[in-house]
Amino acid sequence: MIRFILSFFGAIFSLVTLGVFMVALTIGGVFWMYGRDLPSHESLAQYKPPTISRIYSGEGHLIDEFAKERRLFTPSEEIPDLVKQAFISAEDKNFYTHQGYDIRGIAAAGFEAVRSRGENVRGASTITQQVMKNFLLSGDRKAERKIKEIILAARLEDTLDKEQILELYMNEIFLGQNSYGVTAAAQTYFNKTLQELAPHEAAFLASLPKAPSDYHPVRRKDRLQARRDFVLKEMYENGYIDQATYEIEVAQPLRSVQNGDFESFRTALPPRDYFTDEIRRQLSEDFGEGEFFTGGFTVRASIDEQMQLEAAQALRTALQKYDRGRGIWHGTGQTIPAEALGDEAAWREALRKAEVSRDVELGGKWYPAVVLNVADQSLTVGVENNEGTGTVPRSDIKWMKGNFRDNFAVGDVVLVRKAEEGDGWSLRQVPEVQGGFVAMDVNSGRVLAMQGGFSYQDSVFNRATQAQRQPGSSFKPFVYAAALDSGYSPATIVVDAPIEVNTPQGLWRPKNASNKFYGPTPLRTGIERSRNLMTIRLAQEVSMPVVAGYAERFGVYDHMGPFLANALGSEETTLYKMVAAYAMFANGGERVEPTLVDRIQDRYGETIYRHDDRDCVNCNSANIAPNAAPSIVTNREQVMDAITAYQLTSMMTGVVDRGTASRTVNLPVPTAGKTGTTNDAKDVWFVGFTSNIVAGCYIGYDRPRALGRGASGGGMCGPVFQSFMEEAVKKYGGGPFDVPPGGHFIKIDRFTGGRLPDNASGEYVVAEYFRDGEEPIFGLTFDGGFAMGSDLPLFEEVQQSGQQVTTSTGQTTTVGPKANFGTVSSGGLY
Repeated sequence: MIRFILSFFGAIFSLVTLGVFMVALTIGGVFWMYGRDLPSHESLAQYKPPTISRIYSGEGHLIDEFAKERRLFTPSEEIPDLVKQAFISAEDKNFYTHQGYDIRGIAAAGFEAVRSRGENVRGASTITQQVMKNFLLSGDRKAERKIKEIILAARLEDTLDKEQILELYMNEIFLGQNSYGVTAAAQTYFNKTLQELAPHEAAFLASLPKAPSDYHPVRRKDRLQARRDFVLKEMYENGYIDQATYEIEVAQPLRSVQNGDFESFRTALPPRDYFTDEIRRQLSEDFGEGEFFTGGFTVRASIDEQMQLEAAQALRTALQKYDRGRGIWHGTGQTIPAEALGDEAAWREALRKAEVSRDVELGGKWYPAVVLNVADQSLTVGVENNEGTGTVPRSDIKWMKGNFRDNFAVGDVVLVRKAEEGDGWSLRQVPEVQGGFVAMDVNSGRVLAMQGGFSYQDSVFNRATQAQRQPGSSFKPFVYAAALDSGYSPATIVVDAPIEVNTPQGLWRPKNASNKFYGPTPLRTGIERSRNLMTIRLAQEVSMPVVAGYAERFGVYDHMGPFLANALGSEETTLYKMVAAYAMFANGGERVEPTLVDRIQDRYGETIYRHDDRDCVNCNSANIAPNAAPSIVTNREQVMDAITAYQLTSMMTGVVDRGTASRTVNLPVPTAGKTGTTNDAKDVWFVGFTSNIVAGCYIGYDRPRALGRGASGGGMCGPVFQSFMEEAVKKYGGGPFDVPPGGHFIKIDRFTGGRLPDNASGEYVVAEYFRDGEEPIFGLTFDGGFAMGSDLPLFEEVQQSGQQVTTSTGQTTTVGPKANFGTVSSGGLY
């Protein structure tokens, strides 16, 4: 009997052992089969999660950010324990003790699924398993994926420690509102750092991984609060918070940015503009778009926030002035359906969705509005973010052709700003005419301000860097630079007389903007008065291949056509390139590489780009005198001779002092520049500089057409430059242009080019700088090789027999004839 019992239990034991062995073998076989071709978990040790690239101003203010997934990477050691404990309590209470998977959790989930006959299937994934699912596997609910997940989780536990795994999880996980990782989520929901979170706020975030859309803080507020309270209870039961803390925190209301309880972090960010978008464009080209949007770069921009506001204000003022001078209302082109106008909530919602500019500050902030009623003497409008309705009086549209009924209909979406007087509103519109503005440091090339149009939200096309336009007469300094480097001087005489050139397109007869010609004239007067015929003759003397070489050396063109018309700026370029080239005139002829970025750091804080590579020899020395500057060594290329640069700068100060820009540019420091106006005034320019700041303006229609009678670079762009530089001079100062060694001054008559006594003074006396050892030859005249017909007068009009100067004895004497210049504009292609 005993033998039988032993034999019976022995058989049962054998069957059980065999069964266990077979089950183990089966499980082992399943895990072996699914574990053969799994992705490498070891790559997670070098994983770099996609993170936000952020742009900061020179003052350190965050001004923009770019990302495909809004994630701010935070190392595990910088994540507060409270936040870690909240997520562990919510997702995986045994995280620090299991080996990657939780057998009890899996069994409980399986039992619940069987008990509910599949209706209640809940996850049993540990944090480690979730990391593997998020990084290496799909999110489908299949047994095959779960097996692979467990295998990889176990392997990962052997590769990384718990804190490294938690770091991956808390930086990768999606928490709704396009926020990835706990740091970004804390900013999105509470506008706080992780260190500032209270326990109930940490529990709020820990409630979201399960299904962010099902726990929305507004639409599913009650469900989210229940989940948050559950997490707080788990934190208490796990010993992470005491009972008193639990009772205080669970009683807190559910608050969030989305509910209006906190101000959004985005309100501290200025609206995206041309400057930061150009940084995005350039860095995407340099690093690749994918790397820029995911690399977590910290970009220190060269922008001066104050001067950027001044640039936008100056350009917008000029564009609006021209637009209102035309008197044509074109509006936004958008309307709100009539059926939505009867209900305030409906038209406000429709107005909120209207795609119109909301980034304009000009005489006050501009708001979208909808026309609710049109009367003879007023408009009734509903204004975004303003209660009730407002009124636009008849007096506000005096600049506009027609009346209210001619230009407006009920339902029109318009732009308005507060009226300067009273409680009414003033109608505004984004001008059809556009333009660009750039300002940079002449020594470093740091771009301080850039405005690529009237409104970035209206048009993202950056006219400062992307618009290819004819520079017109603003190109002429490069012709003169080539001549000065070729042995000419500011006193060299060039004939200003008619020219005829046979071209494949027919006979070309260029002319001056005044339709007059003035005979032999010094180079200085030629550039001051923007004489086209002189420039063509000079370009012919120097040769267009030489001029083209200069333009390419200065970066104005990559490959300039050596055609004579290009001497008058007929080949297209960008404002950005022109301003950078003028900076080289201002700094003595040294190469300038323009930049919008001072420095770029990677996600680990390592500097991967620095623009200023000059060597400061004694910056760290304690022996520098209090009023002395440190020595900075530069190895920049000398693009042009320093004396040539000074001669050209001196000549262009005449453009501002008494030439084509004298009516609109008048700064308290020495200023040089050049106007530009192309055929039919389709493009108008002014580029100018002081001793430390260079700035340029361009205005024209995106689809080129004439700006109208009287439009010129000096008249339209000069005021933009003046307005901006008035503030720039207050901040950055300015002084005399540096005179390079190796030359000497000789006084000449600026109209005839004749030499004057050293003590001469008077309206027509100018001290020109000549190279030592090169005594100028006075009286030699160049005509470019163009013949003049015998029936053409050398001068059109000579009304005065000479000009008077004061000698060293105080007496006056006549030194030569003075031509009558008539009315001379900025010149151009003619």
